[in-house]
Amino acid sequence: MVQVNNISKSFVNRKKKRIEAVKNVSFECRSGEIYGLLGPNGAGKTTTLRIIATLLKPDSGSVIVNGLDNQKEPDKVRAMIGFLTSDMKVSGNLTGREFLKFFGQLNHLSEEKIEERTRMLVEMLEMADFIDRSPNKLSSGMKQKLSIAISLIHDPQVIIFDEPTNGLDIFASRVVTDFLKEMKRQQKTIIISTHIMSVAEKLCDQLGLIFNGQLVENDTIENILKKHEAVEIEDVFFAYANSMGVSQSA
Repeated sequence: MVQVNNISKSFVNRKKKRIEAVKNVSFECRSGEIYGLLGPNGAGKTTTLRIIATLLKPDSGSVIVNGLDNQKEPDKVRAMIGFLTSDMKVSGNLTGREFLKFFGQLNHLSEEKIEERTRMLVEMLEMADFIDRSPNKLSSGMKQKLSIAISLIHDPQVIIFDEPTNGLDIFASRVVTDFLKEMKRQQKTIIISTHIMSVAEKLCDQLGLIFNGQLVENDTIENILKKHEAVEIEDVFFAYANSMGVSQSA
């Protein structure tokens, strides 16, 4: 389980102005669930995920991952987490298989375990046709699949994906969403961010709507729709966007 308790984070921009990126955000995600942070670009999704993954320290609040405080025991928490960041780029002359071996070794996996995990990930993510090619020869969808495999080579219990289907065509997107559903069936704890309504509706058991760093909704999609007497989550999303003065081009 991941418990996010009233985390806040601010930054100083180039104009020396303090920007509140995340404001008192709280939610939890249990094993066998997918929690989605849905919001426009710049809403605070990535900052929230980086705090959970120990890459950023919150100004206040705490994050508990499987009973461990992620600020007090960051190394133990990192070992439990597979984090796919939106700016993760694979490049160079190593093949996909060599990348997986390298990151498996970084995570202290045995050669046998690396081979086992590689076979499983290649099959589930449909990577057989390109796993022995270098990233420089791959499409964006292939690179995204490889990045996902790299982030999960150590078989983490907690999966954190920042915009996992961003920039993918419909075929690659389907493979990734089906993969996440299988991880859910394996009782992983999964947190994703997205600005794509259809991804949130297909995948998420619980949904957090985030605008300007604030979590304005935190419930099941069914309950959110019932509360707002809406048919689609898109209607709720744009109602909040309009009320909070969020540009639709954000």
